[in-house]
Amino acid sequence: MVFSLLLCVITGHAQPKYPVLREPQAEDVIINQLSEEFMPVIGVWVLKESELEPDGFKRIIDQASMNSPFNLLIPHLRYPDKEVVDDEVYRAVKNAAGYAVRNNIALVPDLDIRNARRAFQKQYPDELQELLRLQEVSLSEDGVTETSLTSIRNLSDHYSGGNIPKYYPVKSSLLRVYAYRGSSEGIEKETLKDITGECSTVYSSEDSVRISIPRQDDNSTHACVMVSFTLFYPDIFAPHLMEFQREVIRQYADVPLAGVCKDEWGFPPYFPEYALEDIYDFWYSAHRAAEYARRTGGRDLLADCLMMAKGFKGKEVERQVAINHFMEMSLQRNVAVENDFYDAVKEVFGPYAAVTVHPTWWPYPDKQEMKKNGLDWWGVKRDWAQTDEIVPFGARTALCKKWGSPVWYNQYYSKVFEDQVWSSALAGGRIDYLPFQRLYDADLMRAETRIRLLNAISRSPLDCPVAVIFGHAAAMNWAGPYFNDVGMELVNLFWNTGYPADLIPTSEIENGSLRIDEDGWVTYGEQRYAAVVLYHPEFEKRSTSDFFLKAGRSRTAMFRIGEWTKDFYGEALESNRLLPNTMIVENDYRDAYLKIMEVFRNLNITAQTPATEDLDEKYFSLGDDFKEVSKFPPTTGFCRLIDGTVIHVAGTDEVSGDPIAAVFEISGHPVTFDAIGVAAVRLDGNGEVQALAAGSLKFFKAGDFEINLDERLDIALWIDENGQWKGLIQGLKGEIPAVLRRITGNWEQVGLPEPPANRAGQFN
Repeated sequence: MVFSLLLCVITGHAQPKYPVLREPQAEDVIINQLSEEFMPVIGVWVLKESELEPDGFKRIIDQASMNSPFNLLIPHLRYPDKEVVDDEVYRAVKNAAGYAVRNNIALVPDLDIRNARRAFQKQYPDELQELLRLQEVSLSEDGVTETSLTSIRNLSDHYSGGNIPKYYPVKSSLLRVYAYRGSSEGIEKETLKDITGECSTVYSSEDSVRISIPRQDDNSTHACVMVSFTLFYPDIFAPHLMEFQREVIRQYADVPLAGVCKDEWGFPPYFPEYALEDIYDFWYSAHRAAEYARRTGGRDLLADCLMMAKGFKGKEVERQVAINHFMEMSLQRNVAVENDFYDAVKEVFGPYAAVTVHPTWWPYPDKQEMKKNGLDWWGVKRDWAQTDEIVPFGARTALCKKWGSPVWYNQYYSKVFEDQVWSSALAGGRIDYLPFQRLYDADLMRAETRIRLLNAISRSPLDCPVAVIFGHAAAMNWAGPYFNDVGMELVNLFWNTGYPADLIPTSEIENGSLRIDEDGWVTYGEQRYAAVVLYHPEFEKRSTSDFFLKAGRSRTAMFRIGEWTKDFYGEALESNRLLPNTMIVENDYRDAYLKIMEVFRNLNITAQTPATEDLDEKYFSLGDDFKEVSKFPPTTGFCRLIDGTVIHVAGTDEVSGDPIAAVFEISGHPVTFDAIGVAAVRLDGNGEVQALAAGSLKFFKAGDFEINLDERLDIALWIDENGQWKGLIQGLKGEIPAVLRRITGNWEQVGLPEPPANRAGQFN
């Protein structure tokens, strides 16, 4: 029997619909995984080399099918001497995928070309990424000056960890040497001269260069040496990069996959410790230099790298404009590569295939992520919102709106699962478990099976009544006044007081994703905002002005923080003429916050459970350089989805779920629950029940609608698109109670998986 997983049909692009095969089942056998209607339960499978052997994968798939609620697994295929283009890996994935679908498990393997770097280098040896290092030296007045530059030797991430080859240098090249007179105000441009031809290479290897600079007879005080180190990594601007990644995907066209994934794409990882006081690093290649010249009217990228690094006296605006172009290139190219990957997966595996896993790397919207990918999270196509580690919740919820995703998935490691499983559900999210096969903890799996009931009753994300729209160019421009500031203090303040806020870059205005709907509200996806804050619009383009002038006639209250004195191209402007006079301007984000709270009170928008916990480096160690903090909700509380669904969760004392004995009101209509872990309901305008979900439900009442069970039972009930009641029951081993049969005869049953015998505890 062939089934398909139809998930989150909300937006204009096709949502995943997986080809999951199920063996014919006896009538008394209940499958442990949810069926085709619901969002999946996702886990990452770090596929060991031994599991590439014939039948080596079966134990893991059998366990997932019998002992867990997971129905979508993401195999990581990262080996020291094998690549995803190798026949051995291809055959293993094909065999595993065929076996998995017969056990109601969908596979979405990682086919990123970083798992095929040897093949890419062999095919395109001149299309590797370069690290351009600039070092300034003081020139000797008496004779020759020598200086050495060394590549970063330990460039590595999870695609090159352990015994997997790192992103080591394969070649070094002296590209240019400049001499000039420097001052505290920058390089005196009129003294700048190219002396590359006068210099000589004393020593050169793949990872280091020593350069001899002759004495200068003029008044030059400094020289800057520019050396390129070619790395074992595909050039982001390589002309054949997209073609190659399509070839890799097409190789697997005959494999019964639910989709394909990639994560943390971008330039090689650049950690804080790489930033040295006297060395300036840029991601460079001849292909990038050609594209830079094209978009800037013929400017020389090497010369501009010197200007971007050191600055020219009296040329600060020119420097800012160069940085705007350079960083926008990073953003747009990485988005293009990611989205071509997405489109290729759909072309090869069909429009309903899934493209999963997070585009986020450094899990905070700051300068590290900007250097990696231009802070491209919002522009990268995914079928569901995908983040990882400690990405702020405001970014997670915004991505839900962008991609029409009912929930966001955040990839966590095992040490924080118990803290985050309930907090995530309270903020409209789920965990993507890494690695899933370490789990099978009875209490944690029971929490997940209770939470997955929510997937049945709503396809709507968390309601966030306010958006902070930060200036993308301003945040990335290190020569500007607002570098490395996306407005997280304001976002945290909203979350901390029970008003979840979406974090969105202004690039989402330029690409048309932020809009004004037919009823006059500023919207992002299906989210209507009561208020929006334009945060630091310096260097914005005309598209931002056009949008907000139009929004000036909307029903959304608008605020601005920060000056707008220059556009993207350095032209002086007066922001008051480019933005509506209805936009309230504040210098301090706290003043804007207070006025927005007045907007909420006037619109009768009530708070949800405040996000009082600190999501910081204790949840994922990024070293002493990571000091950022954002807010996340507690493990017990309530939230509200855009469609009006109110969700109560409780998991503070017991990971499996705490009792919920609650009486609360929705728009004046009383609701009563006696449940464990999860209690959710949606009422229509007359107070009539439209949907409910509850873990271990004993009693529910709303108006004349009442359920009173003799034995606790996991249930979800909703009115379907045909206006008929439909239900889901988990873990029932006997007959469906009469009180439930009176509501509807249309019930789907799903089992509660049992933990392996060697693990303590049982599901209950």
